[in-house]
Amino acid sequence: MNSRALVFDAYGTLFDVHSVAQRCESFWPGEGARISQLWRAKQLEWTWQRSLMRRYVPFSRITRDALDYACAALRIPLDEEKANRLLQEYRALALYPDVRGAFPALRKARHKLAILTNGSPDLIEPLVAQSGLAFDAVLSVDEVKIFKPAPDVYQHAVKRLGAAPGEIDFVSSNCWDALGAKSFGFRVWWINRSGAPIDALGFSPDGILGGLGELPGALAQ
Repeated sequence: MNSRALVFDAYGTLFDVHSVAQRCESFWPGEGARISQLWRAKQLEWTWQRSLMRRYVPFSRITRDALDYACAALRIPLDEEKANRLLQEYRALALYPDVRGAFPALRKARHKLAILTNGSPDLIEPLVAQSGLAFDAVLSVDEVKIFKPAPDVYQHAVKRLGAAPGEIDFVSSNCWDALGAKSFGFRVWWINRSGAPIDALGFSPDGILGGLGELPGALAQ
């Protein structure tokens, strides 16, 4: 590659994981937001714990286990039919409003567009397909059997894209992921839609943006 690749995180960056709250709300009125928040928190926590323990399972398994936990913790009954329908929601998450408008300019400006995700192929492939977004590569941690922000994951992108770390621009709305990528050596853009403070991990992203719509202009500078 003669130019940088632009690599995106998927969940929370392109796709709104909390779009599942609407389905949760339809099943359990008044509880949708609480279920979604705890579901996501446990999903992330267990990816980190499993990475530390070197006990990898696919993200779809963690996602189901985290849903079970959230409902049990909130004392909400969950049957198999509702669980399966909620897992299907993860294959059809909504795009953030700023994503689709930014992509035509990003496609023109970069040699390769890719996703690097914790998502397992059974979740991420149908999700990307239904989104209508086009990528040159969709890379899953399932190939390396450890989750972000482990350096092995970012090295996987280097290997698969044929680019040096400094030739890759990485985009994530998850601060821990953005800083993990920066620690590895990528050029990093943190999409900070909520105006959150930066995590105190000893690194800073190369740019902090309020939304993905700001990315084409930032890359052009």
